[in-house]
Amino acid sequence: MTQRPLIALAAGAIALATTLAAIPAHAGKTLDAVKQRGAVKCGVTNGVAGFSAPDTQGNWSGLDVDSCRAIAAAVLGDAKKVEFVPLNSQQRFAALQAGEVDILARNTTWNLTRDASLGLNFTTINYYDGQGFLVPKKIKVTSAKQLKGATICTQSGTTNEKNVADWSKAQGIPVKTVVFESFEASFKAFFAGRCQAFTTDTSALAGLRNKEAPNPDDYVILPELISKEPLAPAVKRGDDEWFAIAKWVPNALIEAEEVGITQANIDELKGSSKDPAQQRLLGTGDDLGKLLGLDKEWSYRAIKAVGNYGEIFERNVGPKSVLKLPRGANNLWNKGGLLYALPVR
Repeated sequence: MTQRPLIALAAGAIALATTLAAIPAHAGKTLDAVKQRGAVKCGVTNGVAGFSAPDTQGNWSGLDVDSCRAIAAAVLGDAKKVEFVPLNSQQRFAALQAGEVDILARNTTWNLTRDASLGLNFTTINYYDGQGFLVPKKIKVTSAKQLKGATICTQSGTTNEKNVADWSKAQGIPVKTVVFESFEASFKAFFAGRCQAFTTDTSALAGLRNKEAPNPDDYVILPELISKEPLAPAVKRGDDEWFAIAKWVPNALIEAEEVGITQANIDELKGSSKDPAQQRLLGTGDDLGKLLGLDKEWSYRAIKAVGNYGEIFERNVGPKSVLKLPRGANNLWNKGGLLYALPVR
């Protein structure tokens, strides 16, 4: 075969690939159901401060709550069109598998076992966490290495229970784990003096200390982390169109922070920005929405509704919030953190 046919064949293949890449997405069954229902069903916790918790009037707030509201804004044009479904650790995966919720957004660690065996797809990591220990100051423990023989309260059916067992074995520090079916029962038992330590993700420990402890100053979070806990929403496997939406909305929120789009300046930039990266997010540049089965302003609505990732973090868990958590690993990649948005282009 001569060179010329090979070149022509390659050019044809490239043209075909380009054409296929530009084909608009067909609406999946989940997106159709969400539109027909007029709301996104979002599985959340029974109440973890900073991530998903209702106030006394039943109004939900938190980082995970904002993730669901952003998707509702992108898909339905209204961030309020969300039905929050409280789920405990034992219920969460079965509820998603059964289609009782459209997305699970409740402090769930992305790991191999869950990713490969539960029939779900994790979307985008929205918080990098790690498991730690909360102890009363009166027991004078300043390091997890001093917990030998201690009783430790935690919730059953979580990675926390397994992580303590792995850590105890690896470090040669025997402990007695006391497990409870519900998160509330586990931390109430700890504050009642049933255990000498309580373990879960450090973000939740900060919330418990500040919101549930009789006197927050009487408790300290030990400095060691015993695990990696990348927290991410998940969707049921088998609907690629919905998976794409649930994946790209949070990426748009992260990239909005990278390129300087905020709730305060988004409308001004919409009318004036010449930056192609900003224009794609503002709905004034390339129409990427059609590739997701959405309109051109999907990401504009999401950002306008809840702000960029940095604003969401600051409002719910950051230094000015009740949790007062440092940005740390959850900073942008170009500011020393791990957050790196997939390119919205």
